[in-house]
Amino acid sequence: MIVDTPAAYSYRLDLRVPDFPDDRPIIIFDGHCVLCSGWANFVLRHDHSAKYRLMAAQSRLGNALYLHWGLDPVDFQTNILLADGIAWMRSEGSIRMMAGLGFPWSLAAGCRVLPLQIRDRLYERVARNRFRLFGRRATCYLPTPEFRDRFLDESAVSPNCETPPPPPRNEAV
Repeated sequence: MIVDTPAAYSYRLDLRVPDFPDDRPIIIFDGHCVLCSGWANFVLRHDHSAKYRLMAAQSRLGNALYLHWGLDPVDFQTNILLADGIAWMRSEGSIRMMAGLGFPWSLAAGCRVLPLQIRDRLYERVARNRFRLFGRRATCYLPTPEFRDRFLDESAVSPNCETPPPPPRNEAV
């Protein structure tokens, strides 16, 4: 799904949104969601060309962008792919993220055989139940030192984002 914005890069004119480098695609995700944090880790492991930058939605910049696009800045119901100034959300955003990782992940584009409304309904069902199904992190996700340079504006991470505790033994992150 594409957000209905006046034009690409419309956030540059929004005084609530601080300046940030947008020369590469950016993935904005819920840093308290185990599923979303797992997705961020997946991208970091498989994005060998370092194409994507990431940020937690809980950062000042993430919050400002959610507000800019008219989204709830507290209940993050979608990851966002910001590419070429355009925000891609829900199923289309996820498909585009996978495509950007190259083969074999780009095969996710085959999901487009399903109509957008069906894909987004499935996405929204998982998003609404993500904490019940996958859990909630005790603290906001922060990158490991190995990937710190892939995160946008670490200094903008809100104070409630702290280094995550080690995961429980039987739970995947």
